[in-house]
Amino acid sequence: MWQGILGHDEVVDRFRRILACGRLASTYLFVGPPGIGKRQFALKLAHALLCTNAPESSLEPCGQCDSCRMFAANNHPDLDLVSLPADKSSLPIELFIGDREHRNQEGLCHRLGMKPFFGRRRVAIVDDADHFNINSANCLLKTLEEPPPGALLILIGTSPGRQLPTIRSRAQVVRFRALAEELLADILVQTQSANGGDDARKIAALSGGSLEQARQMAIPEMRAFHDQLSAALRATRLDCFRIQRSVQAFVEEAGKEATERRDRLRVVIGFAIDHFRSKMRTAVPADAARCVNALDACIVALMAIDRNANLGMVVQNWCENLSGGDSFGLAPLALTEAL
Repeated sequence: MWQGILGHDEVVDRFRRILACGRLASTYLFVGPPGIGKRQFALKLAHALLCTNAPESSLEPCGQCDSCRMFAANNHPDLDLVSLPADKSSLPIELFIGDREHRNQEGLCHRLGMKPFFGRRRVAIVDDADHFNINSANCLLKTLEEPPPGALLILIGTSPGRQLPTIRSRAQVVRFRALAEELLADILVQTQSANGGDDARKIAALSGGSLEQARQMAIPEMRAFHDQLSAALRATRLDCFRIQRSVQAFVEEAGKEATERRDRLRVVIGFAIDHFRSKMRTAVPADAARCVNALDACIVALMAIDRNANLGMVVQNWCENLSGGDSFGLAPLALTEAL
């Protein structure tokens, strides 16, 4: 375990080798399933690199220098954190180059080019890198192609395929593996998120290696709905209307805020993705094709959620296409219009 980070020792060793050789790149793209610690890893890496006492290759900050104390206080002048605003579906350009009145005088790109306050580095972390749009990605081009001396940019996403080519081609990709079930179960027990070891192991088995999903599955209502949806998806013939009605009701129970409902629908679609991925392992060719179509439906539905499409329409189209109707690879007209 490195600085409290569990399950990613291989990535730690990779960065130690890179630093020992003096070959740290200017931009890294961290990819892997959500909820496995990528953001926490990025913060710990930034802490180690910004420490002014300990050697970088050790990746062990001293905790005593002024830089470490500022980092612990969440007020480090050489660290920038950018994430998707709650009311936005994509990263706005203002986060990178400032608003219209302060273009190129504010924002991440401007700050990353400034001289470090403490040591020899500045570090910027962009969470939610899956949500770059063309404009915000283009704002980073000059920084990516001509990085300021000592600047490090870390982008956090889920897969290289969700990144725009302008970003993906200019970053070193670091892949994070899903957490082992045994590790997840131990964390659930330690944090008292499960009722003992047996319960923790059952939750971990349903969580796809994601601590975030494991904590969701520890909620009795969430696990009950997972079991209900799984039973419906195992039926010989899917009852699309009944699935749609139950999903819609469960999403609405998340609260009145659109963000809460979108997050819950993402979790529900994640349940379906896990179901069809598991089914594909033993499916005959005809069933495997239907699983692929269903997974396509899930992917496009998730994209629609990210773009703030009407959730009722997303649920309707998603449920209809799970039954093996038109492939979501060619998004249905109603959903296309919603996007």
